[in-house]
Amino acid sequence: MPERTQQFGLFGARGARAAELVARRLDDLAGGIATPVTVRRGWTARLHYLTRSAHSLAAARDAGLTVTDRTLNAWLDGRRAPSRRSLDQIEAAYRQVRRSNVARYLLGRLNAQGRGTRVEIHPLNQSQVPGPRQRVLEYRSLNVRHWDQVVDAWARGDAAALDDAWIEQIVDLGSQWGQYEHCTNIGFAA
Repeated sequence: MPERTQQFGLFGARGARAAELVARRLDDLAGGIATPVTVRRGWTARLHYLTRSAHSLAAARDAGLTVTDRTLNAWLDGRRAPSRRSLDQIEAAYRQVRRSNVARYLLGRLNAQGRGTRVEIHPLNQSQVPGPRQRVLEYRSLNVRHWDQVVDAWARGDAAALDDAWIEQIVDLGSQWGQYEHCTNIGFAA
């Protein structure tokens, strides 16, 4: 079985870590507020989401929103606007709370009562790799039946745990799993 890639891109291959692509896809499936956080409508919508209940506000505080209640009320009333640093805190807290709120729903959809979800893996881009160093890579697909560890790591925002959980899934590709540790795209639906 191959070891994990240590020097990805050394000879010009392009792509991203598979776990990062899985996290992006899960974020897309989780949906959320489309308006950017830098626009007044975007940050007020996120603040309303984060302050709609005591539970949401506590989760936002745990996720890193460190402003006082007085400042929060001034933002919501329109008397003040958040600084760039505060906008980053709002966005990070919103993403974290949104992930934890939709994780159980996504898990149920992805596991599909034991049937799992079909995942398409598009190999890395080797167009800049010299000919003798190119691998023969092909489009692959597999059915992932157990998403529990993947979704849990994604909901917690733990990149290392997500990477480990995803590697456990792609080992099912056989002895070539190491070739799909980095890729250009991973697609699945829920």
